[in-house]
Order: sequence, then structure tokens, then C-alpha cells
Amino acid sequence: LSMCSKLCYAIGGAPNQVAGSAASFFLQIYLLDIAHITPFHASLVLFIGKASGAVTDPVAGFFISKSRWTKIGRLMPWVLACTPFTIVSYFFMWYLPPFVSGRVAWYLTFHCLFQALTTLFQVPYSALTMFLSTDQKDRDSATAYRMTMEVLGTLIGASLQGQIVASAHVSPHCTVNPSLNTTDSWHDTPSIPDPSGPLSHQAKVYMIAAGVIAGVYLLGIVVLFLGVKERDDPYALNSDRAIPFCKGLALTMKHGPYVKLTASFLLISTAVQLEQGNFVLFCTHAAGLRNHFQYLVVTILVSAAVSVPFWQKFLQRFGKKCAACGISWMIPFAVMLVTIPNLILAYFVAFISGLSIAASLLLPWSMLPDVVDNFRLQNPHGKGHETIFYSSYVFFTKMSAGIGLGISAAGLEFTGYKPGICRQSDDVILTLKLLIGAVPAILILLGLFILLFYPITEESRKETKLALEELR
Repeated sequence: LSMCSKLCYAIGGAPNQVAGSAASFFLQIYLLDIAHITPFHASLVLFIGKASGAVTDPVAGFFISKSRWTKIGRLMPWVLACTPFTIVSYFFMWYLPPFVSGRVAWYLTFHCLFQALTTLFQVPYSALTMFLSTDQKDRDSATAYRMTMEVLGTLIGASLQGQIVASAHVSPHCTVNPSLNTTDSWHDTPSIPDPSGPLSHQAKVYMIAAGVIAGVYLLGIVVLFLGVKERDDPYALNSDRAIPFCKGLALTMKHGPYVKLTASFLLISTAVQLEQGNFVLFCTHAAGLRNHFQYLVVTILVSAAVSVPFWQKFLQRFGKKCAACGISWMIPFAVMLVTIPNLILAYFVAFISGLSIAASLLLPWSMLPDVVDNFRLQNPHGKGHETIFYSSYVFFTKMSAGIGLGISAAGLEFTGYKPGICRQSDDVILTLKLLIGAVPAILILLGLFILLFYPITEESRKETKLALEELR
């Protein structure tokens, strides 16, 4: 597999990460402080949106598994067809409508559409890994390219969004004299401009950011289409039949390596989503870093981007299970940031968190092809199961992330979060500290404990590779 093909494949997945990163870091604070939606309604938007994307995963897997081969492949047509609709839904997800009463329905509709459409993109795109090459090293290398570019996409998305919209969340009133604005009502602070109007500066900068990021989709999809050639299933015989979706789903749920891998990274990805979703709120309201949040986000993502090649070399030398230990590095430093909110410490924590996030992004997508190969060896005369594995994996991780974000937003509602005030109540600050420190730490430790029982080792991978070569 040529370097050009791997690079084009990696670039094709970057736009999804650019948009997803902007939403992960900024959608919650946008809904609360710009659209003036209550934390409870924001939790509904976040949870139902993620849930709609999760529900779309098995549906997408079902229809894709039944797709026929075309001149451009079986997966590529799905990627191309959903991209224009994804762009439109993403832009309107950040548009502030002139009406107030129906804003919850507006954001719920377009967030659900965006999540569902990104699923229709992500499932065939991620499954495409299995149809680039039959060689495990090629696929691992392509996955490393993809993860590096996706982390760069996450960096670009957060950086673009952060730099463009930073002025929407920096209030000179809060900086100069924060003691004047400690009440529980937005309307008690008329010196701060109300950003809830569709023509306000805050609303405009968010729409500018949405337009810029939507344009990145077009570039990515063109590079993917021109630079990647999808190959048909190399192991299937002409007489082999596609596994029915429901039967294939039942078989995957009984496949031990897949169950352990999914359960482990379900918890770990939820922890990472909680960190992303609440980090800007934490910096703004709980750590006194209101003017530094965009630079801290960039630090996290630069660290993640540059460390992906390191983790790729590490897992090649020491094994994939051993590389998972790097995910735990963020735990002690996040706890330190919560207990000692110091600016220098915050940047150091951001750097270490980036290393851990890179490991958590690379490992599941590097390990999933091994699980698919293991399943193929046990079911040699079936085909079309790849999309079932990928769609159900994304389903579980999205559903868990949606539940986590929904509960975190509901927790802010319960503790009395008020948009627009310079200082939140002590209960809100404590909740943000728990969502950044204690809760992710517990989830990561549980996920790593489950991963200890993951049965595929480096030796068994080599044995599977030899057996599949013999089968081919």
C-alpha cells in the first residue's frame, strides 16, 4: 500500500474529526451561553443527538452490508452521497434562529441529523480499512496515518473554532471587576451584551466558524475519492454468501475478543468525551482560566497529534495491550489540575492529556481489524461482516458518550448553572471538578481492567495472519 494511498485515506477522515472536535469542545457552552438553552434542555440535545447517531450505526451497517459492488466500490458511494447533507446539517447546528421558543427543537433536529449523517460517513469509511490491503502491517500503518490525520483534524477543528469564537466568551466586565457579577440571573448584569439575538457578535462568529469548517468537508472528500481505491473482499470465494445482518450482529455479540474490546473502550471513550465536553466550561467557570481555554485546547491536541507516531512505534515494539497503559497517564494530572488550578500546571496537564488521548484514539481502531481477522478465521465462508463490527462498535461508543454528556449537562442543571454570570455557585464548580477529575478517572480504570482480559496477543495475531494467508 503506497504512502500516497495511506495519506489520501487519512485525509478523507479528517473533516469528520474537525467538525466533531468543534462540537465536542464548544457545543455545550454554545447552547448554554449563546443560545440560552437551559442545562436540562442542553442535556436532551446532547444525549438525543448522540443517541440518534448511535441508532443509525446498526441501520447503516445493515444497508451497507447489503450494498452491491459498483465501479467505485461498495463503501465509497455511501461516503460520497452523505457528505453534502452533512455539510448543511452542520452549518445549521450552529445557526441561531430568530425565534426563541422553538430553539430547543431546532438544535435537537439539526444535531440529530448531523450525528446520523456522520454515522453514514464514518461506518463505511472506517470499514474501508479492511479493503485497502490484506497485510496486517499495511492496515496498521494506514490506521496510524488515519489516526494522526484525525488527531490533526481534531486540532484544526478545535483551533479554528476556539480562535474564531473566543471573543464570544471573553467578557471585559468579568475580567475587570468580577465582584459586580455574582448574581444568579443574567438579566441582573445589563453591562454584559446579550448574545441571544441572531444578529449579535457572538452568534455571527459561531456561524463564521461553522462555514469555515463545513468547507473542510469538501476538500477531504475530494482527496479521498481521487486517492483511494477500494478492493473487493480478498478472502471471499464466489460461492460465499454475505452473513445476514441480524445473524452477523448476534455472532459479533458472542465473539469474546470483540465484547471485551468494546466494553473496555466504551468506558474509556466516555471518559474522554466527558473531558472534552466539559473542559471549556471548567476552564471558564471553575479554574479561573477564562482567557486561556482556547490555548489549552490547542496544547492538548498538538500533544495528541505529535504523539500518535510514537504510540504506533510503541505498540509495534511492545504490543497493543501494553500501549494501553498510556491512557492512564491523564488521571493523576487531571486530579492535580482540579485540586491545584495553576496556569503552568494547566498547560502541563494539557500536554499529558494529549498523550493519553492519542493512545485512546489509536488503539481501538488498531485492535478492531485484529478482531475482524479472528472472526474471519472462525467463520471462513461468510463475508460482509466487517461493516457489522464497525457499525456496532461505533454504536456502543456513541451511546455511552451520549449518556455521559447528557448526565453531565443534567448535573449542571441540578446544581444550578446560570448562563452569563461571571461566577457560578460552589455546587456548579464542584460538579465541573468531578466531571473533569474523578468521573473520567474511574471510567478509565474500569476500562483498563476489562482490557486485561482481552485475549488477542501479538503471538496470536501472527498465527491468525498465517492462517488467513493459507486460506487466501
